[in-house]
Amino acid sequence: MADLPGYVRSCLHTGKLAFLAILVSGGIVLQILACALYNNWWPMLSTIMYVLLPMPLLFFGSDGGLFSESSSSSWVNATKFLTGASAVGSIAIPAILKHAGVIGWGALAMDLSSFVVFVLAIMCFIQMNDDDDYTVL
Repeated sequence: MADLPGYVRSCLHTGKLAFLAILVSGGIVLQILACALYNNWWPMLSTIMYVLLPMPLLFFGSDGGLFSESSSSSWVNATKFLTGASAVGSIAIPAILKHAGVIGWGALAMDLSSFVVFVLAIMCFIQMNDDDDYTVL
């Protein structure tokens, strides 16, 4: 991609950012539709986990190599545990609500598909940051 003109590279970067914005807004729309279509706002409870999910990484994951093989600090391990617990909670809350009979199958499916869309957006963001085309030196 280094042989492309600058305006083509910036257009590709803009397209990647637009794709990420569409993914995140699609996840938000699915989350709201899970509540609004079935006239039950209990699935919105899983948004608490979406907010709590990046908090351990923000507070304890200050170094760049958090998920590398050589990192074995106790803070790094605590960060990985809390992030994993939040990710499992994002799936468990709608499942528990369905098991308790509070929400229906449609709301569960939309809530879990919202989670999948958010995870896809995060994976695309990580891949986009690994390209190193954004660094200006």
